[in-house]
Parts: sequence; C-alpha cells; structure tokens
Amino acid sequence: MDTKRKGTGKAASTVVTEGAAQAVLRRGPARELSSEEEQVMRMRLGASLPRTSELEWTDRDLSEDHQIELQAMQIEAWMKWKHHLAAQRTVVKGAPARSLPAPQPSRAKEKIVRALRKKA
Repeated sequence: MDTKRKGTGKAASTVVTEGAAQAVLRRGPARELSSEEEQVMRMRLGASLPRTSELEWTDRDLSEDHQIELQAMQIEAWMKWKHHLAAQRTVVKGAPARSLPAPQPSRAKEKIVRALRKKA
C-alpha cells in the first residue's frame, strides 16, 4: 500500500504481515474491499469468518434431492464433530493418548533421584 506524506511529495510504503491481515479479517468484514476481494483474501490467507457472523444458507435454489443430500452431509459432519469432541474429552480425563511418546530414561533425572536417595 503506498501513501503520500503531506508536504513531502514522497510515497511511503507499508508492509502488512500475513498474521496481521488474518487478524483484521477475523475481526469483521474489511471495509475497503469488495465482497469478492475479501473472499479471495480469506481463501488466500486461510482466515476464518468472525465467530459472531452467520453462515450463508445456499439451499434456497437447490432441487429437493440436492437439499436432502446437503442435509445428510450436514448431519454427517455434525456427527464427526461430536465424535471428535468425545475423543478429546477421553484424552483429557486421563486415558492414555496414542500420539504421546513413551517416557525415555534420562541421565540427569537418574542423577537427581540418586542424590535425593542419598540424602534420605
């Protein structure tokens, strides 16, 4: 983005980082962009919509068969999400997680334990 400084006639350049652009898009709609430009920026940066925004429903112009298929996909996605949340809860409650590595022996840890045993 180039801007001119008052009185100098020189153009100043501003650099916007990807993280800053994502943060701005997460806060709400970009005022200076058209809706198409905003969609492109969101897709390019991977920026999600604000949590307060409502989802657009696209089933208005669909045939009855397509509406049923869309509803089935929505139900399937909801069930997968619920299953994912339940799996996360079991890991948090103390069930061993498959992705965690097994504890490895540590020389420093063994040395500390031996020193503590000698004191006792």
